[in-house]
Amino acid sequence: MENKDWSTFSHAEPVLAVQDIAATIAYWQQVLCFPTKWTAGEPPYHGAVSRDGAFIQFTLDAELAASSKGNSIWIRVQRINTLYAQHRERGAEIVAPLKNMPYGFAEYTVRELNGYYISFAAPVSDREKGTQAMPDSIEIVPRIPAAHEYQNLRKSVGWSLPDNPDNMERLGSQLAAATFGVVAEHKQTGEVVGYALLTSDGLGFYYVRDVIVHPDWQGKRIGTGLMLVLSGWIDANLPDSSLVALITGENVEPFYQQFGFEKAFSMIKMRRHNRDTM
Repeated sequence: MENKDWSTFSHAEPVLAVQDIAATIAYWQQVLCFPTKWTAGEPPYHGAVSRDGAFIQFTLDAELAASSKGNSIWIRVQRINTLYAQHRERGAEIVAPLKNMPYGFAEYTVRELNGYYISFAAPVSDREKGTQAMPDSIEIVPRIPAAHEYQNLRKSVGWSLPDNPDNMERLGSQLAAATFGVVAEHKQTGEVVGYALLTSDGLGFYYVRDVIVHPDWQGKRIGTGLMLVLSGWIDANLPDSSLVALITGENVEPFYQQFGFEKAFSMIKMRRHNRDTM
């Protein structure tokens, strides 16, 4: 039975005293990769940043900030190798490098702008999975998949389409109109074992669709290879303020977040054919 006296917790948000709200938020966004923010007041006296399920608040209190230096926060993350590389690239002051700890976590520590120590950690098993390389036999090639390659991979994961000749010809034309595509090819056989596709309405909206890897090749970082090329092309070629969207299940959200995608509120309508049951 439901216990009506039992409260449900959502998350905890540490509140750090700082000397400059705007400078602190800029640092956390630009160096520590926390994309979302809010502030109160002008100039701000309070504010916050967030990323995924991690939320950090800041309050303007110079005296308390001076005496609080050295306090620490421990943040559990996924894909820690990727985040560590990003923090090094952006010039974060890493005071303890990434290493496996005796209590089963891989961890590193950053001293942030105000002197707080921020430790990022993930289970050692997650870190070891992230170090696996894509097979040497697979090559990531920037090109749009052919209709039969597209069809075969969709069938491999249960996303089949009608394959009569008329539909296949139309599918080929639709694929040719895509903005960008990337495939994973087996070097010896030429078989396409994965692909990712970017489409557009031509008015500034782009959609990443059908990031598929054949089940026999999943778990080998091929999807990561596809998304690295796709996201690199997006960053290099799309104009500022372009909106790039994708639809995915909650269980794979962390995979796409490492490429800069963020959770957003949205609604969808799935078109289904109504059939009489007589």
